[in-house]
Formats: sequence, structure tokens, C-alpha cells
Amino acid sequence: MRASALLPLIAMLAACSAAEEAPKGRVIDCAIAGSAKFLPDCFVEDSRVAKRRFLTVRHKNGAFRRFEMVDDGRGVVAADGADEAAAKWSAEGVLEVAVGKDRYRFPARMKSDAPQP
Repeated sequence: MRASALLPLIAMLAACSAAEEAPKGRVIDCAIAGSAKFLPDCFVEDSRVAKRRFLTVRHKNGAFRRFEMVDDGRGVVAADGADEAAAKWSAEGVLEVAVGKDRYRFPARMKSDAPQP
């Protein structure tokens, strides 16, 4: 087969591959790799394992972080990796979570009976 005949086939395969790899889930704001600016570039999916609830945040570049939801006022903790998650609540009802150089903003509500961080 001639090289010129292969180009359309390669382009079609690349387009299919890119469409299948697009992150799924709700869009959230994030500031990745130390960026100062939050952008709606991350996607979050909920999951359960027995009684434990998890949030998986996917970056557009394919990287991801997994958090476990907790009911002690912190909101979430890091479920994987060596870096700890630091979470803080805003007055607007947003949970901002930092792990390493990445930061995420989860729309959430603090439980009224939870200890205040």
C-alpha cells in the first residue's frame, strides 16, 4: 500500500483514539503543577468500595488523583500516593484541596455537626 493511501487511515485511527481517551465526569476547577490560576480543566468521578466513598480526579493530560471522602470535617483525604492532602473550606461552600503542586476546588457543603478545621 502506498504511503499516501495510509495517511487517511492513520488520521481516522488517531481521531478515534483521542475521543476514547477524553476524561469523563463532572468538571471542576483545578490548578495543576503549581499554576496560580484555577481553570475548569479537571474531571471528577464518584465511586464506592464497600462503605468507603472515593473521588477520582482526572487531568486532561491523563494524570489522576484519588481521594477518599471522610465525615470528620476535612472533606477528603488522599487515597493513593505518598503526598498528603491538605483541605480547607471557603465561606462560599467550596472545598479546596492541595496535594503536592496540584490544587482542586470541589463544590461541597460542610456538615454542621463536624468539627471546624
